[in-house]
Amino acid sequence: MDANMETNERNFRITIEYDGTGYHGWQRQKDRRSIQGEIEKALEKLTSQKVTLIGSGRTDAGVHALGQIANYRCRTRMSAQAFEKGLNSLLPEDIVIRGCREVDESFHARYDAVGKRYRYCILNRPTPAAVGRQYAWYLKKPLDVAAMESAGSRILGKHDFKAFEGTGSPRSHTIRTVVEAKWRKAASGLLVFEIEADGFLRFMVRNIVGSLVDVGQGKKTPDDFEAILNARDRSLAGITAPPQGLFLLRVKY
Repeated sequence: MDANMETNERNFRITIEYDGTGYHGWQRQKDRRSIQGEIEKALEKLTSQKVTLIGSGRTDAGVHALGQIANYRCRTRMSAQAFEKGLNSLLPEDIVIRGCREVDESFHARYDAVGKRYRYCILNRPTPAAVGRQYAWYLKKPLDVAAMESAGSRILGKHDFKAFEGTGSPRSHTIRTVVEAKWRKAASGLLVFEIEADGFLRFMVRNIVGSLVDVGQGKKTPDDFEAILNARDRSLAGITAPPQGLFLLRVKY
């Protein structure tokens, strides 16, 4: 038996930061680079085992994370600290394990999650950015942030978000509870939207942002935005905001 192996299976939880620019999303894919796939390859090198990484949820191609959570089970004598160091030595520079710890064998990164927080960044100024352009949606025309803030407040609480659901959402229903949704102005023309809820549908944040930008551009009013939410009709909502502005900030348990 390998010196690194032991009989009892152990469960490890990791916190992951990644730049999604060069990946086709979180989920493992046969012929394309993914976050899950890269970490599983590194785990196999460390453990000499096929290890399945369970994420709190999928992020799409081009989307980033500062606090994605995942867990994996394997038979090993390695410490959590050794896993953290070993994984970071094997992973590409745009994926970093920010923490690793052993957890109860029942912990499941996806099923145990009770909430998530996302950030979406818009660069709103006359000139685009050369540096950092892969982390924000560039919009030249000035946006009415007060109107966007008013519209965004309409999604607070428990609602049916079918109007902001992307196709192929893996869900049993479209009702979610939003506990925070707010805009703030940052430096150099950057607008930051943060939203926290008990769960999200596929493309939900990006679809909400697309419709809020319609409000900010004067194409729709905050009341129009609320009517779209209540109509539960995706065809009435705005475009899907591009992926590069979206960050998964943290997962709550």
